[in-house]
Amino acid sequence: MQGPLGGGTGPGLSPVDRRTLLICIFILAIVWGQMNFTGDQVLRILAKDEKQLTLLRDLEGLKPQKVDFWRGPARPSLPVDMRVPFSELKDVKDYLKSHGLRYSVMIKDIQVLLDEERDAMAKSRRLERSSSSFSYSSYHTLDEIYNWMDNFVAEHSNLVSKIHIGNSFENRSILVLKFSTGGSNRQAVWIDTGIHSREWITHATGIWISNKIASSYAKDHLLKKILNAMDIFIDIITNPDGFAFTHSMNRLWRKNKSSQPGISCIGVDLNRNWRTGFGGNGSNKNPCSETYRGPAPESEPEVAAIVEFITNHGNFKALISIHSYSQMVMYPYGHSLEPVPNYYELFNLAKDAVKALNKVHGIQYTFGSISTTLYAASGITVDWAYDTGIKYAFSFELRDTGQYGFLLPASQIVPTAEETWMAIRTIMKHTMNHPY
Repeated sequence: MQGPLGGGTGPGLSPVDRRTLLICIFILAIVWGQMNFTGDQVLRILAKDEKQLTLLRDLEGLKPQKVDFWRGPARPSLPVDMRVPFSELKDVKDYLKSHGLRYSVMIKDIQVLLDEERDAMAKSRRLERSSSSFSYSSYHTLDEIYNWMDNFVAEHSNLVSKIHIGNSFENRSILVLKFSTGGSNRQAVWIDTGIHSREWITHATGIWISNKIASSYAKDHLLKKILNAMDIFIDIITNPDGFAFTHSMNRLWRKNKSSQPGISCIGVDLNRNWRTGFGGNGSNKNPCSETYRGPAPESEPEVAAIVEFITNHGNFKALISIHSYSQMVMYPYGHSLEPVPNYYELFNLAKDAVKALNKVHGIQYTFGSISTTLYAASGITVDWAYDTGIKYAFSFELRDTGQYGFLLPASQIVPTAEETWMAIRTIMKHTMNHPY
C-alpha cells in the first residue's frame, strides 16, 4: 500500500496545537458524559473500479477504530461514506489524493449536528413534562421509551401487550409489543428496529408505527382485516445496551456491549451474528471492527432471545428488519448472490412496497436482493429468517441518502414513519392474502 499514513497533524495545526485541542475535547467529553466529535467529518468517495474499492477497504485495516464506514465499499455504482476523526483527517485525505480517490465532504462537522440533536431533545423533554404527553416527533432515551411502552400498553390493553423475551449482555430487558385481537399461536408478522444502536430513526419509526396500529385499528379496514388474521410483534429496541450507550457516551455506537476475556475491543455487530452464512463475506473476525460477527453464531443474548422466541412460536409468516440509512427495501440473500426460490414474488412485493412508500411524500427508494442492491452481508437477520421458513423476509434502509446519515433530524421522524408504514402495510396485506 502506498500513501502517507503516518502520524500526520490536523489540517493547519501544529502538533502542540493539535494535542491541546484533543486534550480539551477529552476533558469536555468527561464533563458532558458524551464523546465529542468536534471537527470529525463524513467523506463521500465514488470509487471508479474494484481496485479503488480495495484501497478503501484497506483503510479499515490500516486505521482500526479510526475510519468508521457509514456506507462501506460495495461496488463502484454505490458511494462510500466514512466518518473520519479530526485527528486523522489530514492523513486520510492525503491517502485518498495519493491514490486518485476523489472525495467530497458530506458532513463538515459532526458535532454541530449532535449539538442540534441534543438541544432538540432537551426542548422536547421540557414540552413533554409540561403537557404530560409523549412526542412522536422527537427522539427519546431508553428509559423514556420503556416508560412509554408501559403507558401505551395500559392505554390500549384490548389490543396491545408487552412480552419480555430475554435480557441483553448488560442484563437490560428485551421487550416486544404484541398486537393481537385474540386467539393463540396465530400467523404472525415480526418487525424489529434498532439492532444497530446509532440508527435512531428506526426506533422512532417503530414507536410511531406502534401508535399508528393502535390508533387506526378501529377505522382502517385493511388493518382490521390483517389483525383479525394475524398478530403483529414489534421489537423496538433490539439492542438496548448499545442504544443506552448512544445516549450516555457515544452517539455513533453501532454494536452491542458484550466483552470477551483477553480482548480489549467490545461489542458485536448483532446483524452479523445469525447462523445463516455466519462468518462469510461482509462480516469481520476482528473484534475491533464495526462488523465483528462475534465468536460464534447466536453467541449474543440479544440474537439468541429472538431466535428462541420466533422458533418456539413457529408461525411467523413475515419478518421486517428496519435499518438506516440509504432508502432501500431488500430481501434475501445477503450472504449469497444465489436467487431465493420465490425471488420474483419478493421482487414484485418490494416493488409494490416502494411504490406505496413513494406515494406518501415522493421519496425514492431502490429495491432488490441485499447482495445485489447494497453489499454482501453474512450472518444477518433476514437471511436467517428466510432459511427458517419465513418466506416474506425484508430489510429496510430508511432515510436519508447521506446528507445527515445516522443523524437524521427529528423533523423527519414523522414523514419517514408515515411512508415506512405504507410499505409495511403493503407487505402485511400480501402476507395475509398469500400465507403459504
